[in-house]
Amino acid sequence: MLKEVLIVEGKSDVAAVNRAVEADCITTGGFHFSQRTLKDIAAAYERRGIIILTDPDSAGENIRNFLSRKFPAARHAYIPRDEATANDDVGVEQASPESIRRALSKVRTMEISPRTEFTAAEMVSHKLSGGADSSRLRDRVGAQLGIGYGNVKTFVRRLNNYGVTRAEFLEALNHVAPADS
Repeated sequence: MLKEVLIVEGKSDVAAVNRAVEADCITTGGFHFSQRTLKDIAAAYERRGIIILTDPDSAGENIRNFLSRKFPAARHAYIPRDEATANDDVGVEQASPESIRRALSKVRTMEISPRTEFTAAEMVSHKLSGGADSSRLRDRVGAQLGIGYGNVKTFVRRLNNYGVTRAEFLEALNHVAPADS
């Protein structure tokens, strides 16, 4: 049983999580949180901690951002978009148990004082920005690091805010795009 409570969007997400791990979940019911839901999340945050596991889409990202502001010490798990897509639908409920377990094994916490180690300009030199394949490469590196997909600005913010080290970044980059290829 996970110590933290997972925050997911809906009942189908809970079913998918339960196929992967034993965990307590709270559903947001989308972006319009009820006062009861926010109180439940706040109680879980204070007592056990929370892990935000939202869909890898814009709605999921909006929910994650809202919750991150309210609960700054929340932990974050990301399922890569390609692992959460089936039947023309994207969401946690579409992910395999293995994908959910893998995402939970790479949980990260946002740092209170984000660093500025990584820059958008640097992403160009690593072919993570400005190239025909940059978006796909960022997606793969983000999956390897457990920080999810994002445009360049979001990707750099996550690299800095989630405390990714230079060594971790270069290892992930080399894993998905070896220098010799």
